[in-house]
Amino acid sequence: MLEDGLLNLKADFIYNWAMRTYGPVNLNALWFMIGLSVSLFFVTLLRPETIYFLGLTPALLSEQPWTIISSMFVHAGFSHILFNMISLYFLGSFLLRAVGERSLLAVFFLGGLAGNILFILLAHPLSTGVGASGGIYALAGALAIMVPRAPVLIFPIPVPMPLWVAVLIFLFISFLIPWIAWQAHLGGLLLGLVAGLIFKKRRRMYYF
Repeated sequence: MLEDGLLNLKADFIYNWAMRTYGPVNLNALWFMIGLSVSLFFVTLLRPETIYFLGLTPALLSEQPWTIISSMFVHAGFSHILFNMISLYFLGSFLLRAVGERSLLAVFFLGGLAGNILFILLAHPLSTGVGASGGIYALAGALAIMVPRAPVLIFPIPVPMPLWVAVLIFLFISFLIPWIAWQAHLGGLLLGLVAGLIFKKRRRMYYF
């Protein structure tokens, strides 16, 4: 029992050390997703009706099947896209250094799909959901399993808190604000937690 505990402690120490070792990394995938989201945001400013063409409306899914993907890159306001893109960059660049580009993309898109599926099942059929939050919560969920004690700052709280606590706080807030698609957040987070368990079980090390 003691030996197993020491082995787990050693593995966690090595993993956490590696996650904090920064070096050159290719961020092209992240910049592409951010660039696509920003571009579509300006399109929706010029043509607001585009939101309903690219956004996910459960009742219209059979007529607009592309929206289960396209809705991940559409945002409904400046604060919405600003917060999501900042979160995508920091969480995504962190996870990218740990698991690589392919796994990052897999977690983001599968998390977005999981969130959209839960939105389809639980949201009002005529409501329209947009945003990258499902994929972002998947990234956060994976990291919350892999490095749960990683310190993060949440404005305006001046004291760092563990990543897992921050994730739970934002998920809780999702349930309190009527216009937030908590279904997408929850679905993405659940997918991310599973992905994090898989990554941690592999104990695969990436040096960067």
